[in-house]
Amino acid sequence: MKICPITSPSRRFRENGHLKNRYYLYGMKPIFPTTYSTLCPVALASLIADKYGLENVTCTFMMRGVGDTYHVETKNGRFILRAYRSSHRTKPQIRAELDLLLALKDAHVPVAYPIHDRSGTVIQSLDAAEGKRHVALFSYAPGKVEHTLNENQLRELGRQMARFHKVSASIKLEDPRWNFDLETTLYKPLQLLEPSFAGDPETYTWLQEATKKVTTGLARLDTSGFSTGYCHYDMLPKNFHFDGDSVTFFDFDFMGHGWLVNDLMTFRQQLLLDVHFGKMTQDAADLAFAAFVSAYREVRPLSEQEEAAIPYLSLGFWLFYSGFHTTHDQFCLFIQPGNLKQRFGFVRGMLGRYLG
Repeated sequence: MKICPITSPSRRFRENGHLKNRYYLYGMKPIFPTTYSTLCPVALASLIADKYGLENVTCTFMMRGVGDTYHVETKNGRFILRAYRSSHRTKPQIRAELDLLLALKDAHVPVAYPIHDRSGTVIQSLDAAEGKRHVALFSYAPGKVEHTLNENQLRELGRQMARFHKVSASIKLEDPRWNFDLETTLYKPLQLLEPSFAGDPETYTWLQEATKKVTTGLARLDTSGFSTGYCHYDMLPKNFHFDGDSVTFFDFDFMGHGWLVNDLMTFRQQLLLDVHFGKMTQDAADLAFAAFVSAYREVRPLSEQEEAAIPYLSLGFWLFYSGFHTTHDQFCLFIQPGNLKQRFGFVRGMLGRYLG
């Protein structure tokens, strides 16, 4: 027999400024098998108030992604709650993500970090309809997304990314997560995506040929000295906020181990997108990236060979995420033939001068 909260408005009551749940028992009524449920924001608000000792808690569903994201308002300030899916993130993998964030916080790197509850725990495990769901509460990143960065912001981004890498290059986590290498960013995604290109063999052939060029191009470089560590691997503006000229990083959901230059590469993709869609000129994008890289080098070294690898690593970014979309029901629209053809059409346009 299990205990579940009643969330009907007629059965709620408040005590000391926050929502309290009554509970009912069920044991005889079967639950239809479920692969993905949405956790009730009202029940989560009650959980947060109880576990974290916060007052006047309200919780609002924000968005679905790899997991679910909720915005949390309290008397004590704003927070973000992430509800992970066990089909894509195990508890040890979540623990590794949070351990890295806490290490970055301790090193005064500006990140949205996990909040400890009153017992010192950072992961809550809940019995959802589909089984265990793990949730974590994070500090709120001040400021907002800035798609076009001024020079001060570009330089701040470069310096703080380098500070993040100084920590991530030296830390060893209990769960290694996954590696970003040619197998995981090129070869495996190509295999996963092949059925989706059944009606567009021309684009798939281009991807196969481009992958060969990437492999050949990287083989010409001396990669033995490339710095390695834990990468964010999604350093697009949607994953950091600027408050004036101060940056805060968040959403480390895809962090894994690999060449640290991958993070510089992922930021470069935003500049390439801006050029492709006419938001800036190629010259302006090159100057912006140069300012960012120059500031990065003020904090930690980046070799000429590592910088030369960035164009070749770019294809892996797009293939990695498209391959991931084949494994997650939330992103099934992204791998429909028309959407894939459109996406890799502009990828081909952006990377054409490097990959043909």
